[in-house]
Amino acid sequence: MKVVVDAFGGDNAPLEIVEGALLALKKHKGLELILCGKEDKIKEILKGRTERVEIVNADDVITNEDVPTEAIRHKPNSSLVVAYDILKTRDDVIGLVSAGSTGAVLAGAIMKIGRIKGISRPALAPILPTKKGSDVIIIDSGANIDCKPVNLLHFALMGSAYYSIIYNVKEPRVALLNNGVEEEKGNELAKETYPLLKNAPINFIGNKEGGDFMSGDVDVMVTDGFAGNALLKGTEGAVGAVISILKQSIKSHFLSKIGYLFMKQTFKDIKNRVDILSKHGGSPLLGCKKLVVKNHGSCKRNNILSSIEQTIVLHENHLNQKIEEAIDKLNTQVD
Repeated sequence: MKVVVDAFGGDNAPLEIVEGALLALKKHKGLELILCGKEDKIKEILKGRTERVEIVNADDVITNEDVPTEAIRHKPNSSLVVAYDILKTRDDVIGLVSAGSTGAVLAGAIMKIGRIKGISRPALAPILPTKKGSDVIIIDSGANIDCKPVNLLHFALMGSAYYSIIYNVKEPRVALLNNGVEEEKGNELAKETYPLLKNAPINFIGNKEGGDFMSGDVDVMVTDGFAGNALLKGTEGAVGAVISILKQSIKSHFLSKIGYLFMKQTFKDIKNRVDILSKHGGSPLLGCKKLVVKNHGSCKRNNILSSIEQTIVLHENHLNQKIEEAIDKLNTQVD
């Protein structure tokens, strides 16, 4: 089992990426990794720890300032493009992990790997915690800004299949993000999508508002990439603001500092719960012919470890096959 890693993608590359890869190798004895990037730098970090590691040199790097499609075309020796070429041409490689430019990862997946037959567009599906202790995924969270109803239908099918694998839930609860719960609510996209989801082979529970998606009553929140990204970034910002306010308040009062000593473990538990990436890695780009996991640009070694483990789990549980089966079932209903 081999996974290819873009060793120079992300704010903390290559050190955190390579160290995360080594953590994965230590935990999974049957795993082999291919690290793409500047060979001398990678070897410097490895310090001889090269067992089950293949290094493929790539002297160039795609940055967030590059235009994604142009970078994929005109930077063939970049770590990401080299990684995609390996993923495309080698049957023994099950997936790719990158913390690089989101736009470039998306463009590379479409241009180099292609979509599963029947899927109109691939989509990102990050995981967030809920107040009931469960998790929820948002699909799409930014891969597709302008969507059609059929795109959201396919997002729902893919998100349901993904959630069922990660959490061993037979029929995840799928909702459509809207500005009201009534069936007739929403813009034209939401109104046209609702009946498609209602008749799809999924457990569709109707419309849900933005404030409901972390309630614990939804497993898969379906939306277009524009609204999904705004929801995700707004939530991350709100959580960060609350934590910052809490820290400032604790520091400003002597008794609060004393109380913090007794609640230190509680705050640690909250931090671990919010840091969902440490548990599940990055966001899979669902709908591609091979597995692609996009990690946050600021991720650290434990996040890379989780992303590699996430790739293994999705491969072993045949995610793409289940997406294909869902599309076949949908087509059978239509026929």
